[in-house]
Amino acid sequence: MRQPNKIGTICFLFGALCCMAAQTSPRPSTPAFADPSPHRIQMVKVEENVQLEVLDWGGTGRPVVLLAGWGNTAHIYDDLAPLLAENYHVYGITRRGYGASSAPAAGYSVHRLGDDVVAVLDALKINRPILVAHSFAGKELSSVATRFPDRIAAAVYLDAAYGYAFYDPAVGNLTFDISALQKKLEQLSNSQGDVKLIEQLLQNDLPLVGRDLQQQKQYLDLIARVPADRARPTAADMASFTAFSAWYAQNMVGGNPPEIELHLSFESNPDGSVGKPRSHPDVSAEDAKWEQFTNLRVPVLAIFACPVDYGPSIDRDPVLREKLEAYNTANCQSQAKALEKGVPSSRVLLWPRSYHYLFIARRDNVLKELRSFADSLPQ
Repeated sequence: MRQPNKIGTICFLFGALCCMAAQTSPRPSTPAFADPSPHRIQMVKVEENVQLEVLDWGGTGRPVVLLAGWGNTAHIYDDLAPLLAENYHVYGITRRGYGASSAPAAGYSVHRLGDDVVAVLDALKINRPILVAHSFAGKELSSVATRFPDRIAAAVYLDAAYGYAFYDPAVGNLTFDISALQKKLEQLSNSQGDVKLIEQLLQNDLPLVGRDLQQQKQYLDLIARVPADRARPTAADMASFTAFSAWYAQNMVGGNPPEIELHLSFESNPDGSVGKPRSHPDVSAEDAKWEQFTNLRVPVLAIFACPVDYGPSIDRDPVLREKLEAYNTANCQSQAKALEKGVPSSRVLLWPRSYHYLFIARRDNVLKELRSFADSLPQ
């Protein structure tokens, strides 16, 4: 679910900060910070001249592989993974372009990212794991679940099962629906006498895109009213990564990420203070080539932040909060129903007023649901 910048910074604060500088740059060096999480790090070749950082927290039993959202590395799971490792063998993959993984100039299409995941499974001989994805990682998870269902035991979407991960025309998705409309308009321009195509456009495509645009306008009208004067870190807060981490914990709804993730997302100044966001390859062209996923062929657990917690910025305007939450609730409920219909065996949960980073803000709840779901699967 792509969000405009203002709400994006509020609801998807960490991923938004990580992606602030999305220009092509040399691969950043690993920060000089002792990561306390008990994992082993290895580099796995997935393509010629491309290696991915894979974290292995150990554990025994069924394998679980964690996929981070766009803008994050696998270290975002540093606090969750050791607890999961009490019951399962837990891995995490940092996708290409981030952290210690290779950052090639190209190769960021959703299916290429899905292929990377499968290549890691092959290289490490990980047999039918549960794949867990957060946010936009739902795209590459759906790529694997759709094309290689025999390679995984199940798919878990942590606020990640929106239209980019499972598409239903009854719900719609502006990106997909505009693309389909453009293709049909191009066909029409080459064959203006195609009455059947004209009927399809009038009865289906144009009304669908019109509905999408109405929803987008409603959303933009609402977020334009969100106050911009939310808390920002001071120079003292940015004096060190420890201070910056403490600022996150105090000021950001839902808690703060592991400190190593801050080091991997922001440069360190010579005096130890927090510098500018680390830059990443510009993947906008390939990222724009989304794929429609309509046939998830594995058991599914999907947890939605529904409605998402918009944070303290709109507390002073209860009417605006009510309207934003009503809009968000209608959309995520529609998506949840579409997923339940499209994947009848799926388990779909709606957690009201939850932070987008569910596994940070509601870690114990996520652990409980993951364990229950995993234990329900056939061995």
